[in-house]
Amino acid sequence: MRETQIEIQTHDRISEIGAAVWDACACPETDDGGRPFDPFTTYRFLEALEASGSVGRGSGWQPTYLTARLGGEVIACAPLYAKSHSQGEYIFDHNWAHAYENAGGDYYPKLQVAVPFTPATGRRFLTRPGFAEIGASALIQGAIRLAANNGLSSLHVTFCTEEEARAGESMGLLRRQTQQFHWENHDYEDFDAFLAALSSRKRKTIRKERQRARSFGGTIRTLTGDQIEAEHWDAFWVFYQDTGSRKWGTPYLTRAFFDIAQEALRDDIALVLAERDGRPVAGALNFIGREVLYGRYWGCIEDHPCLHFEACYYQAIDFAISRGLARVEAGAQGEHKLARGYLPVPCHSLHWVADKGFAEAISRYLEAERTAIDEDIEILTSYGPFRRDQQEEQQ
Repeated sequence: MRETQIEIQTHDRISEIGAAVWDACACPETDDGGRPFDPFTTYRFLEALEASGSVGRGSGWQPTYLTARLGGEVIACAPLYAKSHSQGEYIFDHNWAHAYENAGGDYYPKLQVAVPFTPATGRRFLTRPGFAEIGASALIQGAIRLAANNGLSSLHVTFCTEEEARAGESMGLLRRQTQQFHWENHDYEDFDAFLAALSSRKRKTIRKERQRARSFGGTIRTLTGDQIEAEHWDAFWVFYQDTGSRKWGTPYLTRAFFDIAQEALRDDIALVLAERDGRPVAGALNFIGREVLYGRYWGCIEDHPCLHFEACYYQAIDFAISRGLARVEAGAQGEHKLARGYLPVPCHSLHWVADKGFAEAISRYLEAERTAIDEDIEILTSYGPFRRDQQEEQQ
């Protein structure tokens, strides 16, 4: 089969593609009745963003989904958006935009293959089984042609897999490496077994933090599926607004998203709530993958010592151990996660820039950045909380 046989199409709404067709590419593993590896690239999640108005008109994220068809049948698709800003991406290019515009160019709009507002690694070029190489290649070339034909400055593929990053680099795209902090489950029987792998000082610190967090005068519980009720989203919306206004200025997700989540996504969600006198005062929202728990949002209406660490990090570890999940990805940023058992790992992205001179400058920058990130990961890992013998076993 030749790639010239493949037809690339764009779609303004994911409903034009349909749930069955999209998920056949995004999560074919669910045919066995299990969870998707990546809950964020499922039809139900992306459609919730769109239906709630979290993406679309006025958001700066305009859906332009890609499909690749062979013989009229969709073999691959990608969550592509036209962007009028660089917010909600977590692998930031603000400096690139400033330099580009200072040189007299228009950096926006640009194209972004990504899950909006979601710094979680996963496949970005979604292919049906048996079409991985040809489907991904067709989508990459199609996205580049779309950017070039419309005179756009650039195309970006964020939080892709390392395999996709290497493949894209071989096709001439620029590869970028950043980092996050993830917790790995080394077949721990319970939280105490995880603590036993830590140095004595770090173990004592975490125990003290958990004790302080639980002394806020209430209870902490994790809800999922039918345990989550509509009233819980009323409380979490208040938490989310508070965090969003402080971090981003305007929250990315609309209130309607959480109503849709109650109907369509609650089986994918682990919602941690801290309640005092029957009233939620803090919460953390996690999404459940087949092998990974993804921490996404945190917020509170009362400040209590260490409650953030408990709700976001330790409750996530407890949940992952109890469900046999391999990893907790706690989102972007946060070297403070290191002391709590979350170690640095590389994250990957791809970039195509139309202007050759600008692309060459970015390429030189990315090469130096990758070296710095590799060194940073090595140094931070050496300062991790694990006992030396445990570090050697895990490497």
